[in-house]
Amino acid sequence: MATSTYGPVHVESESSITFTGWVTTLAREHTTALAQVARSEGLTADEALDAVQEAFHTFLGLPQARELVGAPDDSRALMRVIVRNAARNMRRRHHRSKPHEAIEDTAVADALPDAEALVLEAEDHVRLVGCVNKLGDVQRNVVHLRMLEELSGTEAAAALDLTPGHVAVLLHRAKKALYQCMIG
Repeated sequence: MATSTYGPVHVESESSITFTGWVTTLAREHTTALAQVARSEGLTADEALDAVQEAFHTFLGLPQARELVGAPDDSRALMRVIVRNAARNMRRRHHRSKPHEAIEDTAVADALPDAEALVLEAEDHVRLVGCVNKLGDVQRNVVHLRMLEELSGTEAAAALDLTPGHVAVLLHRAKKALYQCMIG
């Protein structure tokens, strides 16, 4: 019996591993890393999971995938390529599905903020950066992972070697401190 992040796992010898069992193990162990590949292609967290699911669906249909049973490095590499392609295709389809307006119909200059608004926005940004820099290292890392990288509480906790509850408390306190700093 081996253990994984999901508890005890029965490990079969390579000769007795079934293809679907192998794919199940791949999904359990590599979904998070594969989702990060999709995120690096510009997808949101939800879209990244969709890309990973689509990639596993594609992987299941590939005849050469059955030959990779028991070859973790090769199967991981193939899955990364499939996920990257799925993410790029999803991003392109998403872009195409948005209605496009003719350039002549848009008033680009009217949509831009005036100089005063840009200066105020820049001042707010500088103030926010200063407030974030006042946070402790752990709180700053939690804010970065949860708010900027949009990781779940569980993923951020795993990355920082903390419990999800501790991450939630740190994020709450960091938001409160940032709010106080920004209004003060």
